[in-house]
Amino acid sequence: MSACGARVIACDREGTDLTGAGIEEAHHFDLLDDDAVAAFAKRIGESAAPAAVISNAGWTRAETLADVSTIALDHEMDLNFRSAALLSQALLPVMRNQPQAAAFVFISSVNAQAHFGNPAYAAAKAALNAWMRAIATEEGRNGIRANAVIPGSIRTGAWEHRLAHKPEILAAVGKLYPLGRLVEPIEVARAAVFLASPFASGITGTTLNVDAGLMASNLPFLDQIGG
Repeated sequence: MSACGARVIACDREGTDLTGAGIEEAHHFDLLDDDAVAAFAKRIGESAAPAAVISNAGWTRAETLADVSTIALDHEMDLNFRSAALLSQALLPVMRNQPQAAAFVFISSVNAQAHFGNPAYAAAKAALNAWMRAIATEEGRNGIRANAVIPGSIRTGAWEHRLAHKPEILAAVGKLYPLGRLVEPIEVARAAVFLASPFASGITGTTLNVDAGLMASNLPFLDQIGG
């Protein structure tokens, strides 16, 4: 965002380093703390109306339906959906009717489109997509756009423990993707920047898959039935 000329305000939990290049202002608070979210939205609204808000906080763990406790379900919904919903709702009043349309970009997941495990996480991301469409529909007349980026598996540090135990996992998983690989973080970031920018001025209420082709087809199925 900063490379495109934006003034970037970054938010994360206490103790997280937000001194990266291009970050002009940093705020530390817990997205699960409703009062802290409201206080942050109030501070931002008093200084300047955001041109774009990108919600990319998220967390999950490997689980099946049988594993999902009420505590786990609540935590997944609170962090992956409720926190983003409340933050966007709190910021709506200061983002309406700007000279150029303001934008919300939510980072969702292919888990909202098909079952890849982690059912509570998938449900939260599906709810996030529905919330995005609600903003797009109800706030479009007020000059606000809303869209979601739908990543597939992203090649982050979270894969290191898998590689340590199973070095061949990337090659095996890559066979599921038409591009033959996982998605890189920068590819998700570029999609979010595009949707937040004036280049996407006519796009709202939609999801943009950045998934190396995962949701386009079923490669293992084609390999099995192909001649």
